[in-house]
Amino acid sequence: MNEPLDELLTQLSSGDMVAAGQLFLAFEPYLRKAVRRQFPPGLRSKLDSADILQSVWADVLRGFRKAGWRFTDADHLRGFLFVATRNRLIDRIRQNRNALDREEALADETWPHLPAAPQPSPSQEVLAEDLWDQILNRCDPDHRPVLELRRQGHSLGEIARRTGLHPDSIRRILRLLARKVAFESGHGA
Repeated sequence: MNEPLDELLTQLSSGDMVAAGQLFLAFEPYLRKAVRRQFPPGLRSKLDSADILQSVWADVLRGFRKAGWRFTDADHLRGFLFVATRNRLIDRIRQNRNALDREEALADETWPHLPAAPQPSPSQEVLAEDLWDQILNRCDPDHRPVLELRRQGHSLGEIARRTGLHPDSIRRILRLLARKVAFESGHGA
């Protein structure tokens, strides 16, 4: 018999929510360990043991308040919580099993069989080149290396390392140039 827990159980039975919190904290490590032992590896990313425990505990509190549940001692409550937690885990596994069964890892040899990303049409390429020419014509010659590196897909940090400029300066250059192009082409105010 566990006297401090039994005393908390008596307080919980009389509606003391502080005792409910203390009981939850006392049983939580034991129940979490029990859940983790039974957790299927494939569902670890989809299910959280804390969520399962909290939903069981919410049901238990509802049972104490509305259904008048009573337990003879803390060991009886611990056993009940173990079974309720195990059953809740089984329910969640069943709910997520179909999703897990549909998932399959892509093997390296499947990559060549995936459809290629859509390529721009010839007209889109011409429009992009025209826009690039407009940007370069409006750009200060000192800023062209920044634009070239950005067009190649480099991050602001990488451009900063290569040009010696601060990332905020690069951001400012790109923002001002975008405004200038938008304004001059009639798309901005």
